[in-house]
Amino acid sequence: MELRRVAVNLFLKGVMSAICKVEYREFFETLSKNKPLILAINHVNFLEVPMLVSHGYPLYLTGLAKAETWKNPFFAFLFNTYKAIPIDREGSFQKAFDKVRQAIDRGFYVIIAPEGTRSKDGVLRQGKAGIIHMAMESDAPVLPVAHYGGENIWKNIKRFRRTDFCIKAGRPFKIKFDGRPGRTAREAILDEVMGQMASLLPADKRGAYAHMAGRECRYLEFLQ
Repeated sequence: MELRRVAVNLFLKGVMSAICKVEYREFFETLSKNKPLILAINHVNFLEVPMLVSHGYPLYLTGLAKAETWKNPFFAFLFNTYKAIPIDREGSFQKAFDKVRQAIDRGFYVIIAPEGTRSKDGVLRQGKAGIIHMAMESDAPVLPVAHYGGENIWKNIKRFRRTDFCIKAGRPFKIKFDGRPGRTAREAILDEVMGQMASLLPADKRGAYAHMAGRECRYLEFLQ
């Protein structure tokens, strides 16, 4: 399995480097300084997970994916290689929380996209509270990660141009809240989490959380 992971990773990195000029050193160095945790990323298109996984090597990165995605043989092969965590949207999310904690305990950095759906244009959309429950239930730190440039991939491919793709990482934090947050507190925590991601993006990509970029946080305890 490890040999397969190395081979797939080299292939992905080669493909990504052929179509993109990737700025990722800061991201990799930040990741290397932290123990396995949850990566909260913005969701633009298909490109980000292969990009993060391949450029995070030799660290172990994985992520969440819809269970039905395994019906596609190619994705099933890829996700099994990287020990992706299937999410049954009709089932119990508690199982997903447990699997995230288990993956982190095994040394994996787990990628989660709070937006849930792709923005396609790279502008940050409204997040969903699942990231909060995931972090609190698993007691795992969260590292905000943002990337930009990938929204131009198809346009640049048509023009035979490489795409400038930048990956940035912020400061890891844990969510500090006694008990289970109600709706108001949950929305406030989500705003702060998404605000950390927004701070890493260019101003025109911060979207719904432009007002939260650089704001002082009440519910986040920074670890560095």
